[in-house]
Amino acid sequence: MRVGFRQGHIADASRPNWDGDGPRPIDWFAWYPAPDDATEAALPVAPWPEGWFAAGPAALDAPRAADGPYPLVVYSHGTGCNGLQFEWLARELAAHGFVAVAVNHHGNSNAAPYRAEAFLCSWERPRDISLLIDHIVAHPAFAGRIDADRLFAVGYSLGGVTATALLGAIMIRSPFEPGANLGRGPREFPDLVDHLPRLMAESQIFCDSWARMSASCHDPRIKAALLLAPGRSVQGFSEDSVAAINVPTHIMAGGADALLPAARWLQERLGDSTFDIVADDAGHYVFLPESTELGRSSDPACCVDPPSVDRGTIHRTVVAAALKLFSA
Repeated sequence: MRVGFRQGHIADASRPNWDGDGPRPIDWFAWYPAPDDATEAALPVAPWPEGWFAAGPAALDAPRAADGPYPLVVYSHGTGCNGLQFEWLARELAAHGFVAVAVNHHGNSNAAPYRAEAFLCSWERPRDISLLIDHIVAHPAFAGRIDADRLFAVGYSLGGVTATALLGAIMIRSPFEPGANLGRGPREFPDLVDHLPRLMAESQIFCDSWARMSASCHDPRIKAALLLAPGRSVQGFSEDSVAAINVPTHIMAGGADALLPAARWLQERLGDSTFDIVADDAGHYVFLPESTELGRSSDPACCVDPPSVDRGTIHRTVVAAALKLFSA
């Protein structure tokens, strides 16, 4: 099956952007089944940072294939990552008859300058996904061709936290508030905790978001979730809310991932869940796209795996797990 690709932009008028001068922006990317005569080619966009990661071809703005309805998979990226880094899984899902859509989370994606507010207020991210579902279901390219009974979520790292919130988990503690003892900030924003007092004192937009920390983001439309190396922020969820989730969930992580304890913490509290170690020596970034030589030389931590780990093989294992979970 040919794979089509298109991208778009929406805005959430119910929430301001972090500067307060407009609505919250949401950029999205979609891979979908295209007609057999669609011409696939290298896309004018590539997984960020540009040139670091390999990307497969797709038919830009091709019409949707005439059959359907199609199941919909929505994706939430990791801290400081990008929705385009979903392409290695999204293309395979589209080739198997899914519409796969990713989003860039405002202020927490490397497509734009990082914002401390976005890194601190991860609970804004699930609302992006729910709005995206609304938009795609009504979009002229997909309207009437999305199966509302087959909506699924994939989340990587902090995106795994996002997907868990969509299943009904309630955040009761930020990993960066005083006393949490979960670090000063992620790799992409190592002094994050230093920004919290300033934002509390100076930004009403931030304070309004902080007050929403424990609001439910449950989206009952999502029928199953694949969580790839979920981040340590899962330990900020109330245990009771995690235990109440009854949606099939599959967690996959690398055996050498420093965040592996968080993934195990989550799986032990999720009732209907399964867990896989994809490779004993695999680290946290094995779920990013396969790297180019430029990526390997620019950022070995993200782009170079141990000799015993083949990122492409692990990706094929993830594809098989996703198809099994979402086709059940």
